Amino acid sequence: MGQLQSTCLCGGVRITGALPSLWLAHCHCSQCQRAHGAAFVTWIGMRADRCTMHDSERLLRWYASSPGAERAFCSRCGSSLAFRSTRWPDELHLAVANLTSAADRAPQAHVFWDTHVDWVALADDGLPRKCSIDSDAV
Repeated sequence: MGQLQSTCLCGGVRITGALPSLWLAHCHCSQCQRAHGAAFVTWIGMRADRCTMHDSERLLRWYASSPGAERAFCSRCGSSLAFRSTRWPDELHLAVANLTSAADRAPQAHVFWDTHVDWVALADDGLPRKCSIDSDAV
């Protein structure tokens, strides 16, 4: 079906993933807000075994942001690239803002809506607004 491509700001780390993706959603959790310096982060869920990290300069770092969860970033430019968790052991979540190719789907939901910031007004986009991530969240 094709390949998804992602890169950091400096181009030192690339991630490729075989499509189709599993889901695409906007996350409003406080961890994502702080890690990205943004009101929310849009993630695309990929099968981890179908993703490849291209990091010949060994710039990719993983930070344990909470128990059972890690966030990947480039140690040269600081770009936040990916998320993985023991909660979803077979998935790798890629930050959509870093994609250099088109996603294969549109956003399907807002998750962790209960912690969204009030300083950004989002129009009603018709997507479900979940207060946490359940198995049927996206």
